Amino acid sequence: MAAMKRASVPDVTSTELWVVETAIKERWGAGVVEVQVADSDIRLEPTDREMTSCPTLYWTDDTAHFVIFKVGDGLYRSQFFYSKREQYGTGRREYDDLAECVSLLLKMEADHRSTRPADN
Repeated sequence: MAAMKRASVPDVTSTELWVVETAIKERWGAGVVEVQVADSDIRLEPTDREMTSCPTLYWTDDTAHFVIFKVGDGLYRSQFFYSKREQYGTGRREYDDLAECVSLLLKMEADHRSTRPADN
């Protein structure tokens, strides 16, 4: 098991949660998808030997799963996945604007879903 690095990544604020919940409501409607606040252990750099515990926003729509990692004060990473083998990013490593991060994540997943075979 890798050692855990305790970086000073601040918790998710109520404003950050509101930004994500608002974007989700625009896509699915109110009360359809619930955002969960969690912690994820990730490597901040590919060469890091230690993991860093980062606040994470997670939600699912029963087809795709979405995560936004808070990796610093005002810094975010995101990905969506359908299974362990089907994990996707947005093509951008990090964001300093959460609204841009969540809107691009949702757009990329919607675009991907439209071209995904129906039997997956």
